[in-house]
Amino acid sequence: MTETAPTMNPYDIYRHLRETAPVSKIGDGPWQIACHQDVNTVLRNHETFSSEVSLRPVEGRQTPTMLFSDPPIHHRLRKLVSRAFKPSHIEQQRDQITRSCQQLVSQILTETEVDLVSALAAPLPVMVIAKMLGVEDGNMQVFKNWSDAIFSNIADILFATPSPEALLAADEMDHYFLDKIAFIRQHPQPHLLGRLIETKTEEGYLSDDELLSFCRLLLIAGNETTTGLITASARVFHAFPATLGQLKLDPSLTTTFIEEALRFYSPFSATVRRTTSEVEIAGQKIPKGELVLPLIASANRDQRVFEQADQFNIARNPNPHLAFGFGIHFCLGAHLARLEGEIAVNCLARHFSSIRLTETESPEMYGLGGPKRLNVSLQVC
Repeated sequence: MTETAPTMNPYDIYRHLRETAPVSKIGDGPWQIACHQDVNTVLRNHETFSSEVSLRPVEGRQTPTMLFSDPPIHHRLRKLVSRAFKPSHIEQQRDQITRSCQQLVSQILTETEVDLVSALAAPLPVMVIAKMLGVEDGNMQVFKNWSDAIFSNIADILFATPSPEALLAADEMDHYFLDKIAFIRQHPQPHLLGRLIETKTEEGYLSDDELLSFCRLLLIAGNETTTGLITASARVFHAFPATLGQLKLDPSLTTTFIEEALRFYSPFSATVRRTTSEVEIAGQKIPKGELVLPLIASANRDQRVFEQADQFNIARNPNPHLAFGFGIHFCLGAHLARLEGEIAVNCLARHFSSIRLTETESPEMYGLGGPKRLNVSLQVC
């Protein structure tokens, strides 16, 4: 079943770009890439389109993370944590994630209106990542506040001067994890952070700064995708109420529903790369050293790739969306986000007959992650 989406201005802009200016420069700023084929090219070619995008002096940068590094640093960092994110390992967390989700949803069953972000979409992934890192005894709301303060300032952190709020959040987060790391060095633990502390590489044991970079990455980037996916699902339930009933009748549709939600309302509308040499895309030459914005949300609505791209098809298959990226930077937590999304969507479908947004809401043109608030009205089955 397919339904036509309400008109949303950002997607009109994306369509206009794909049709008239698939590669264009934003004033004196970065280049934006709008079409699926070209976005795919940028994401998979890490040699020409580098993830080391910051121009800040090296001494002013934090220790590299997987998000903003190239090989060999990227490969080394990813290899250290990739085992913990294998599908088989993630699947072992299904029961624990289900219990956490049920606990959160049970707290809103008597409510008629809630902020879905603070009630479910934010705490669920934070709880999961905290458990993986062995810091589930911490304050989940504080973790989320740190994440929001840092993530919303990511552009300034990379290219300009971070806000006082972002600096304070980063400092508080670092001190919290440094205390944890010091304790675990003396009292080994079996969780992911404990294993990273004990891991010895060719360069020796990981330094405190390297361990901090993992904690920042997992706690911040590790929750934003799932938050965005859960809020995207709620937006789908609002725009296309029939989908909630379809999932009730046939839970097996959840898999394709999740993929279509990721495509239709991409949690990350864009990412960023920097050219390492002059390159030509769609007939447009881009000089060396330029910032490039692959517009993932635009690529995922490209009518040349997706039939009836502006319609939500709960059973769409195949669905070659780019919501999790592509190439060496394909989202390490993709399987975890899908599992959390599946569990959350099934739980919502079981308990509620209607989920509606209470305020007009439109995605940001270059938004990263899900919204900070999403007020919804709920009708219990």
